[in-house]
Amino acid sequence: MKKTLYIFSNGELVRKDNTLCFESEEAKKFIPVEDTGEIMVFGEVTVNKKLLEFLSQKEIILHFFSHYGYYMGSFYPREHLNSGYMTLKQAEHYLDEEKRLTIAREIVYGAARNIRQVLKYYQSREKNVNEILKSVEKLLETINECQDTTSLMGIEGNIRDQYYKAFDNIIGNPDFVFQVRSRRPPKNYLNTLISFGNSLLYTICLSEIYKTHMDPRIGYLHATNFRRFTLNLDLAEIFKPIIIDRIIFTLIGKKMITKQDFDQDTEGIMLKEKAKKCFVEELDEKLKTTINHRDIGRQVSYRRLIRLELYKIEKHLIGEKEYNAFIARW
Repeated sequence: MKKTLYIFSNGELVRKDNTLCFESEEAKKFIPVEDTGEIMVFGEVTVNKKLLEFLSQKEIILHFFSHYGYYMGSFYPREHLNSGYMTLKQAEHYLDEEKRLTIAREIVYGAARNIRQVLKYYQSREKNVNEILKSVEKLLETINECQDTTSLMGIEGNIRDQYYKAFDNIIGNPDFVFQVRSRRPPKNYLNTLISFGNSLLYTICLSEIYKTHMDPRIGYLHATNFRRFTLNLDLAEIFKPIIIDRIIFTLIGKKMITKQDFDQDTEGIMLKEKAKKCFVEELDEKLKTTINHRDIGRQVSYRRLIRLELYKIEKHLIGEKEYNAFIARW
């Protein structure tokens, strides 16, 4: 499996012969290009056209994040697998309201059922989430009644609001209270972790889309409008509870990240570099972790699950098999 390269230092990323080289004030490090799947840049890094041409040849996406950990954008090389036929099928299913609703509804089902699985997991570990679990299950029953994506997004938001109420009981740490979901800037430590983790997952989903025939600009739950990419946002909804949220609970529960790992200024709260590195290390391990996939009868990694989800959507679009979202089973 190819690796994700995370760059936190300031410096210059260049092509040296047929490999990559990162040059900083402290050192010069060569990076095997054949082992690199994607690059995530958090530091102040200079790139040039020669490098971008090389990354394009090697089909490597370059993602940029701000000083605060917000996703800024990507260098998305020319699509090597993108299919005109598949793009037409994606557009057809977006423009037809019924077809769009069918896919969007299943994405929300997948997200909601994975939220339910996370709550059940912590319920079995004697966390007080019983009433919240009941509320989520009640809202789950209303998904099928939604007749448009706007009401569907509303239900999805209500489910997530209920789910977030469980965070304080699951975490049990007064330094990491949830209060209310806040973004750009996050208002507290927990929201900072959620925003950082979600940004990482959005880019990982985008990288996986690049390896399929699909166009990331056409999503179904999130409206395809002036936003550059939407399909990755759809896909991330399914996996946020079982990847990002579980990582956050682990990091706080094991005191791998504490309140000392944050900085605050006029722009809001942000993770210190050490904590960002800790988060991405845990994420890397999670994505490499394998589970037994009941449908295909073999072990697959969490990262592979994301790609398989895209393949299932592709099959749905061409009429080969109806799409059913992945549901975790522990």
